[in-house]
Amino acid sequence: MLRTLDHAGDLRSKRVILRCDLNVPLSDGVIQDDGRIRASVPTIKRLVEAGARVIVCSHLGRPDGEPNPKYSLAPVAERLEQLLGQPVVFANDTIGVQATAAVKMLEDGGVALIENLRFNAAETSKDASERSEFAQGLAELGEVLVSDGFGVVHRKQASVFELAELVPSFAGDLIASELGVLERLTTNPARPYTVVLGGSKVSDKLGVIENLLPKVNRLVIGGGMVFTVLKAKGYAVGKSLLEIDQVETVANFLNQAEQLGVEVVLPTDIVIASGFSKDAEYRVVPVSEIESSDLGAEVMGLDIGPDSAAAFASAVSESKTVFWNGPMGVFEFPNFANGTKVLAQALTEVDGLSVVGGGDSASAVRALGFAESAFGHISTGGGASLEYLEGKTLPGLEVLND
Repeated sequence: MLRTLDHAGDLRSKRVILRCDLNVPLSDGVIQDDGRIRASVPTIKRLVEAGARVIVCSHLGRPDGEPNPKYSLAPVAERLEQLLGQPVVFANDTIGVQATAAVKMLEDGGVALIENLRFNAAETSKDASERSEFAQGLAELGEVLVSDGFGVVHRKQASVFELAELVPSFAGDLIASELGVLERLTTNPARPYTVVLGGSKVSDKLGVIENLLPKVNRLVIGGGMVFTVLKAKGYAVGKSLLEIDQVETVANFLNQAEQLGVEVVLPTDIVIASGFSKDAEYRVVPVSEIESSDLGAEVMGLDIGPDSAAAFASAVSESKTVFWNGPMGVFEFPNFANGTKVLAQALTEVDGLSVVGGGDSASAVRALGFAESAFGHISTGGGASLEYLEGKTLPGLEVLND
């Protein structure tokens, strides 16, 4: 059984380390998407209202194990202050003098944020003893761990795994909410059940496909990964993203889907472009003509076409349960965002459970102007969601189980 905040008892005056996932995109120190910060706020507020002394910690980006101002959590501290409506003490180290001083300053209901955990190479070290040593330093800051960074529970990292072994540890409300949704996707989902997969690499999704094929009614595939699927069906794909070593594997899962009676929905038209650029010349062509337009054979598929977008939307809107992970095209470029936008709109109209599976999909719906409340659930952890749906054991959750 998962130990949650409901099992934590009285936390008043307790120093509570709250492991969040505040890994937000920054540009010149400006937060581009604060979705993960906002998702962490309810658990922080619950701890504040309980009178705990809250020590928030997180990673941000890939600073390669040493301090780098580009990846500082200082902008996150400022945004947290705004969202919480109370001061957030920021410490510019993790287990050093500043962090210790910040924790000592806290009163009941106070909040501190320590600097990026990945400024210390031991956080993500493959050496368990190094991770344990760093976790011991973190444990000296607090008495209890509340693990609420769903985006990292699939990683065996010091603040996620080893720290939870050193102090009483519980899952926060965000993790509990994420798991509740994922359980609905894997245990007696309402039907028709449709899974929509996109993104760049089919190899990243093979485990999910294998595990979900026997459970779903329909599999819809777009994004860069679709070109490996189209190749497996005999189409020429130009210079589009292609994992040639996965073609045979993909052909096998297409056969398996047919045997199981799972409908596989693929694009019938593609938006091809002369290169990977927002200003690239582009055309809409049938999938059979990717290499035969006036742009020549050296083209790249950067989005599903309008006919495909309409068909994908129809498949989604008539479903009772939908899980979507991965954009349908290069949504960051307006000319190649239509497929993702049409699909997202369809998810908002599902009469049932619609789940946006984190990662680039979550970024896409926000970037394209959709309200988060329009969807049944937007996950904060793309990789963690996928590994859960693959049936894998997630270390950061296992360590929270009795």
